[in-house]
Amino acid sequence: MNMTNYDICIIGTGRVGLPLALSFIDKGFNVCGIDQDENTRNIINGGEMPFLEPGYDQLIKSKKLKVYDNFEIIKNCKAILITVGTPLRPHIETDISYIESALESISPYIQKGQLYILRSTVSPHTTMMVKKWLENKNSFRVGEDIFLSFCPERIAEGKAYEELTELPQIIGVEDEESFKRSEAIFKAFGVDIFRTSYINAELVKLYNNIARYVHFSVANQLALVADELGGNIYDIIEMTNHKYHRSKIAFPGFTAGTCLRKDFGMINEWMPTPDLLLSAWKINEFMPNFLVKHIQKRTQITGKKVVILGASFKSNTDDVRDSLVPKLYRYIKREMPNAIMVNDYFLGSMINLDGEMVTNTSLDKIKSEIADIDIIFVGASHSKYSEFLNNLQEGSGTWIADLYNLNKNNQIFYQI
Repeated sequence: MNMTNYDICIIGTGRVGLPLALSFIDKGFNVCGIDQDENTRNIINGGEMPFLEPGYDQLIKSKKLKVYDNFEIIKNCKAILITVGTPLRPHIETDISYIESALESISPYIQKGQLYILRSTVSPHTTMMVKKWLENKNSFRVGEDIFLSFCPERIAEGKAYEELTELPQIIGVEDEESFKRSEAIFKAFGVDIFRTSYINAELVKLYNNIARYVHFSVANQLALVADELGGNIYDIIEMTNHKYHRSKIAFPGFTAGTCLRKDFGMINEWMPTPDLLLSAWKINEFMPNFLVKHIQKRTQITGKKVVILGASFKSNTDDVRDSLVPKLYRYIKREMPNAIMVNDYFLGSMINLDGEMVTNTSLDKIKSEIADIDIIFVGASHSKYSEFLNNLQEGSGTWIADLYNLNKNNQIFYQI
């Protein structure tokens, strides 16, 4: 085992943990990582990013970050940050198995004086559960022998490098020393720091994401209403928002991803009654169905050649986790088209749609066959798709279903 002493160890070097580790290195900390995925370790240790995240190419090339598979390295670390995934189970229950697995793995190597920071997005009271686990499984007392805080990440994917040095850091603690040690790490980013309780820190992260999720669901609901009544949602929103200073309506689009699509459930898990959050979830999840149902008011999918542009959950990213595009694909498939082609120029030759592997068809091929393509659905608002749609030659008769209004013609459904 490498006997190097580290300031910080990041458990889970994914889209949250890896940018954080590299940003700490950028601020002068000696950092290591732990990840159970061999491919991820090999890519990072080889000096490459395993996913798109602007700003980190030179930092990763320095190979200053070493990622291990053995938890024994924790014995040589002052602070351990847990950034593993916390998905939502099918029946509105937070899956904390990755946190539990990480705790079991670190248990033999916990050292007196270490700081443990939970940074994964968690449901209420998870940090207190971690505190109880640490104290029940060991003879150490939190706040005396070892130290614990919950410090939520709130970065947007693709903006980690900037936002880690811009967004205030929330530090949830139950004792003074845990706060001081956590503050000493995060003050390196030069951000405002707020001290609060475990539960307040947990809710800050959930409220940020839930508020955005509900905000977008309003836009999507209004898009449904406008199309049913023959209105134009883009014209309406433009006029509604223009020089109106009290509230702004978002524009419609697929609202998904590994945070927005699940974090409402971390609140609903603890509440027995239907509420606004569940309604927002239903609206946002309905949008793929909306596109398919409403395009069929204009043309038929059965027997047609169909294209989906984009498979990731948000614009200009290669992250397909919790994307709504697989749902869109399945709804289209039910209508028995002759063919479905999918393109996402941020992904490889094959695209994983919830376990179904489909060929990544090039934009050049799609453009060359446009005369034979009956319907194009926009699944992600990638930058190149605006240019692609604007440059399609008129007269092909192809129908476009574009919830994002990428070509700025203020139509969800239109024919070229």
